Amino acid sequence: MSRKLNFLFAFLLSISFQAVRAQQFKPVDYVNTLMGTDSEFKLSNGNTYPAIALPWGMNFWTPQTAKMGDGWVYAYGANKIQGFKQTHQPSPWINDYGQFSLFPGTGDLKIKGEDRASWFSHKAETARPHYYKVYLADYDVVTEITPTERAAIFRFTFPDNEQSWVLVDAFDRGSYVKLIPSENKIIGYTTRNSGGVPENFKNYFVVVFDKPFVNSEVWSSGEVVSGKTELQDNHVGAAIQFKTKKGEKIHARVASSFISYEQAERNLNELGGDSFDEVKDKGEAIWNEELSRITVEGGTDDQIKTFYSCLYRVLLFPRKFYEFDEKGQVVHYSPYNGQVLPGYMFTDNGFWDTFRAVFPFFNLMYPSLNEKIQEGLANTYKESGWLPEWASPGHRDCMIGSNSATIVADAYLKGLRGYDIETLWDAVVKNSENAGPLHSVGRFGVDYYNKLGYVPYNVGVNENVARTLEYAFADYCVYQLGKTLGKPESEISIFAKRAMNYKNVFDQESKLMRGRNEDGTFQSPFSPFKWGDAFTEGNSWHYTWSVFHDVQGLIDLMGGKKEFVTMLDSVFIVPPVFDESYYGQVIHEIREMQIMNMGNYAHGNQPIQHMIYLYNYAGQPWKTQYWLREVMNRLYTPLADGYCGDEDNGQTSAWYVFTAMGFYPVAPATDEYVIGAPLFQKITVKLENGKTIEISAPKNNAANRFVHDVKLNGKTWSKNYFKYPELMKGAKINFNMSDQPNKNRGISESDFPYSFSKENNR
Repeated sequence: MSRKLNFLFAFLLSISFQAVRAQQFKPVDYVNTLMGTDSEFKLSNGNTYPAIALPWGMNFWTPQTAKMGDGWVYAYGANKIQGFKQTHQPSPWINDYGQFSLFPGTGDLKIKGEDRASWFSHKAETARPHYYKVYLADYDVVTEITPTERAAIFRFTFPDNEQSWVLVDAFDRGSYVKLIPSENKIIGYTTRNSGGVPENFKNYFVVVFDKPFVNSEVWSSGEVVSGKTELQDNHVGAAIQFKTKKGEKIHARVASSFISYEQAERNLNELGGDSFDEVKDKGEAIWNEELSRITVEGGTDDQIKTFYSCLYRVLLFPRKFYEFDEKGQVVHYSPYNGQVLPGYMFTDNGFWDTFRAVFPFFNLMYPSLNEKIQEGLANTYKESGWLPEWASPGHRDCMIGSNSATIVADAYLKGLRGYDIETLWDAVVKNSENAGPLHSVGRFGVDYYNKLGYVPYNVGVNENVARTLEYAFADYCVYQLGKTLGKPESEISIFAKRAMNYKNVFDQESKLMRGRNEDGTFQSPFSPFKWGDAFTEGNSWHYTWSVFHDVQGLIDLMGGKKEFVTMLDSVFIVPPVFDESYYGQVIHEIREMQIMNMGNYAHGNQPIQHMIYLYNYAGQPWKTQYWLREVMNRLYTPLADGYCGDEDNGQTSAWYVFTAMGFYPVAPATDEYVIGAPLFQKITVKLENGKTIEISAPKNNAANRFVHDVKLNGKTWSKNYFKYPELMKGAKINFNMSDQPNKNRGISESDFPYSFSKENNR
């Protein structure tokens, strides 16, 4: 009897402990916003900064360790902070716009960034998505920040000092400040940007303190300008002085607008009458709600931290570039024509990166958000005549491709509605026929591509093979969208034909993609290890696999499944040799490949990130399972050096999030997710429609990385993919994991994922 009671007591205690743990679990506590910040120009471990923000917020904030204008705004190895900056930077390579900063101090006023900078330590720093705190040792001041989407509250804790001050820096390239002491207020604007803005671009800001000023000054180019309460010049700012007692807290409520001062004041109302801690608590709740849409169990602390740190990055971009007017209507300042217009606008995204997994993630988890993004894309086309490929905030001449077509097609094909799809159809068709005013808008080399079926190597169009491959996939997406929209076959058949243009740059001799001259001959000499040239931030070993929509067609070109698998294996076997002559230097992407000890596999850049999943198309899914776990184990950690290359607007993070769940969208604009192997023992995915995907892998551990069998809704599932409609209905997926590969599962042709040529016999 006593044994039964003891067992019952232990069981009830276990249930109680699990219930308490479930109640206390806050995924935001597992996010390290410093993951990826140990980066520099020559080596990226993420190229991130600690974004203090709400999901997709219009404004982010970040501590600033670098000088004004430096894209590496926060470096983990730095030891001084010179400002707390409102930032809109999506990447150090794109840099920032609409930026200004606040900074507290004591004693004699120091204006210039390098003069005022204070020592700090990570040991006295708290970095969370919704909250940041740091001790500035040179001034004995603690700074705290907590944001809303368009506003923020600062809390400065000062020592006993007659000369405590807060400096507002409006940055250079044209700025303005005005002191309004009667309201404890500063207003101003900054025009500091790195491109992609109309002539009338300004970020208007308002800063309101909760304590009267003892003294206030305006300054220009580092020198106080006496007798002035407002100033416009190249680089201006304001300095506000207070008299403080030890431990006294002064709050600054800050907001900004791309529309007007009045709108900035309206955006300040996001804070309402909430205290600092109330705003902080609401921000924490928002992040916990979003991050809790996917709960993971049965992994190590580091794996859980890495997962939620990655998920945090996926939920930052694209940025909400819209505001709410006096009537509560959605309006936006157009970064394309400078007008204030109704409707949604999003920005700060490079589709070359994010078409691969970020937007497919939104279509799975956040379809209503992506419907607004699609409306914003239609507005972009109406306001500029082009779809964006890299926007920050307007068109930027960066990267290649026509990947907006994939973003548009995948959303509509996944059932998203409520926006102007006909305008978007016109836009993707226009892209297919025209080169834009920038090489990254429209299709550079389009006349050659449409005439010859490829962009030639020798006609002055750089990165021509990469363009050919990406245009071909875009054409596939346009074709599928046209079919769904009911466009006549006579109108869309050309896109089906062009979708096969990848074959025109395949070289039978090397079994790799290779530059091809206008006369039909292949480039010579040819090195598959040469970065750039015919490719974009990669070499032929990386780009050969960019046939997302027709892997079977690529298998056929290579001579069959055996040869295809040999070529996949070779990526990891060949040494990490490289030819950097196109760039004239070893770019960071090359170095990141070289040092990872994975052959020529370059996970730190996007073109190859889907490659490991391609073993599923050739009947050897266990190799997918092996290499996925290798990448997750070796190339991701929840630390400052936690990425193996650029994080890039959530893409490298989305790869991890999808892969940890056990499947990945190899080919957007299809309805399939290719199966890998989950990282955790249990994953619960709460869909926006109220349905749930339950992924169970109870035997999962470090040794058991292989999938022995899969059950979908209780039935044995032999296929190497899941379909979107089935997942969206809610699903129970059981992975039976093993330490040995099952070489009898997923090996039949009927189990392989979709390929366009198999469907159409093209």
